[in-house]
Amino acid sequence: MGQRIHFVVDPQGWCCMGLIIFVWLYNTIFIPKVILFPHYEEGHISVVAILCYYFCSLFCIASLLRASVADPGKLPENPKIPITEREYWELCNKCNMMRPKRSHHCSRCGHCVRRMDHHCPWINNCVGEDNHWLFLQLCFYTQILSSYTLILDFCHYYYFLPLKKENWDVFVFRHELALLRISAFMGLIILGGISGLFYTQLMGIFTDTTSIEKMSNCCEDISRPRKPWQQTFSEVFGTRWKILWFIPFRQRQPLRVPYHFANHV
Repeated sequence: MGQRIHFVVDPQGWCCMGLIIFVWLYNTIFIPKVILFPHYEEGHISVVAILCYYFCSLFCIASLLRASVADPGKLPENPKIPITEREYWELCNKCNMMRPKRSHHCSRCGHCVRRMDHHCPWINNCVGEDNHWLFLQLCFYTQILSSYTLILDFCHYYYFLPLKKENWDVFVFRHELALLRISAFMGLIILGGISGLFYTQLMGIFTDTTSIEKMSNCCEDISRPRKPWQQTFSEVFGTRWKILWFIPFRQRQPLRVPYHFANHV
């Protein structure tokens, strides 16, 4: 969708990402099979509940896959530096290449990334200038999907009417309790972890600082916003249209960041 493909060869990252895809696939298959479709057939819920669940699931996996393969902002080997911006570039002491300030060298990927936030093993990729918006969408839709799954698990036992028609010869109904307990356990773990990460990411955008800058303590007044929050979010998502901040099926158009806001990393 208009973005360069970036593929990281990292077995640890493959394992982490594979685990996330397994959790997503598990809930996408069993939750509709055990809860949504049976209760819909007996008139306990509407088709809107099923469509909302699949939309959340689709947006979640789309943001995951795009964040994993999207180029986070890898610098070319011989970047062309405009004359008016040369004072805002510096030499990387690891790869001996020129890079703009706020860039960082990722030791796992082996190159510098523009406005790198961190390297995330769960997407097997760096989170940088060009895919940070996809990472935020992934955190957002993962929270929604996990919360929705937990609500359905709870309502299935304590709110919805008991099912009248159940085929106990089918595996998912013979092991219904175990499957839903596993689903609830995974939902709680993921919701707790992602909520903390998402909050940290939002605070970073509000204060216009990356996770690396926070850890290096190289920014003055790190808790004070340097720009209006609408501007910092627009720069991350590549558009000022707020409705587009929630759509992963689009191309990001970079907004020029004034260099007088740049920090040195």
